[in-house]
Amino acid sequence: MPNFLIIYNRRTGVQSIEEFAPGHGRDAIRARFAAERQHRNEPDIEVVVLSSDSRATLERTHSRYFNNVEELTAPQ
Repeated sequence: MPNFLIIYNRRTGVQSIEEFAPGHGRDAIRARFAAERQHRNEPDIEVVVLSSDSRATLERTHSRYFNNVEELTAPQ
């Protein structure tokens, strides 16, 4: 299953997404640690690695990383 490194700014909703091919989970984790070091003094930045069968599934299951601030704060 592919892994996705997501660097997400909780305040602005801006994200960076990098996909790692199946079998490259260690590379994804190494990239996560590097990103965490790079952003360690930025409290609004969240760094995660998620596994999913596809980006489309990830967008459904973890939609907060893919919606902009207006979508996240809109009344339901």
